[in-house]
Parts: sequence; C-alpha cells; structure tokens
Amino acid sequence: MKILMRYVSSELSVKNSRFLSEIFPINSAAEARELLKSQKEKYEDARHVVHAFIAGENGEVLGCSDDGEPSGTAGRPALAVLKGSGITNIMLTITRWFGGTLLGTGGLVKAYSDSAKLVLKEAETEDLIEKLIFRFECSYSEWENLKRHLDEFSVEHLELAYEEKIRFKGQIPEEKKIPFEAFIENASKGGISLVFPADINADFCY
Repeated sequence: MKILMRYVSSELSVKNSRFLSEIFPINSAAEARELLKSQKEKYEDARHVVHAFIAGENGEVLGCSDDGEPSGTAGRPALAVLKGSGITNIMLTITRWFGGTLLGTGGLVKAYSDSAKLVLKEAETEDLIEKLIFRFECSYSEWENLKRHLDEFSVEHLELAYEEKIRFKGQIPEEKKIPFEAFIENASKGGISLVFPADINADFCY
C-alpha cells in the first residue's frame, strides 16, 4: 500500500453547492477523529463536513460519516474512492456549502465521489515502509559524532531530551535496523545500548 506524503485540497461546484475536498496524512483513527473535530470548528458556516479515513498497515481501520446528508450518499462513496486508491493512513474531508438546489441521492453520491476523485488526482504518495521506534542515551560528545550519520539510516521523527546525557528517540525503516545497530555498536565501542520498544513489548516516551 501507499501513504500520503502531504496535505492536498481541491474544490468542485455542483449546482451552486461548493464542495471543498481535503486530504491529510494520519496515523490512527484517534487522529482522524481529532482532525474531524478541528475541521468542523473551522468550517462552522458549512452545511456538512463529510469524512472518510483509512489507517493501518493493511488499510484495515476504516471509518466514514455522512454528517447529515441522506444515509449512504456521502461518507460511503467517499470511502469507496479512498479504498480504490490503495492509500492508507489518509483522512479525507469534504465540506459542503449548500447552494440552494437539492441534488437528490444520485446527485449527492456523484458529487461526493467526484470530489474524492478530484483531490486524489493531486495526491503525492510513497510506498508504505514499516518503521520501528528506537531509543538510546549517549554523552554529548558521542552525539556530535552520531548525528552526522543519521541520514544514512533514514532516521525520522527525532526527539531529544537534553539532560545529564542526551536521551534520543526516533523511527527507522525496519530494513535499516541491523545496519543501524551495527553502526551504533561500532561508533560507541559498545557503550550505547540501542533499544527498540517492539523488542521489549512496550511503548516509550520521555
């Protein structure tokens, strides 16, 4: 599957009704819910803020809502388009400002489907790569050496806590785990303990 790289928006007008479609990268259903709440607050003047989302490594977490439109005419068609895209970890909202003309159930299904298709045409994606969270502690002098090499291992989402030692947390593609472990071992002469929370079956946070 693929994942969305960045936010994209598009607009469609149908019989004076304005449909604003927006897609966002997400990581979970909880994040989708928070985003939907934010969208509804942002577009208080709109008649409907319809949404659909897909999350999970295999796109197994799904959700959608018609937000007041006739049942099955908005959220489900939008979700069907998302499912057909092969993209996961994506949230779609379609905000509608009513233009005074009723579209009927068939017209609504078409409008929401077309809105979803339109914004997905502009989506920039990349292949989903499983990533692992890791952590370690090191001295300030060790960090000066290590940080110059992190790009070689595609380290992302860096979090650092500057205390007596530097506490470090990040994500790395699964395929980079073994060479990264070897690098840390060699660079620190065995002095740094690199921990992958998945190895200890626990989340990690500072």
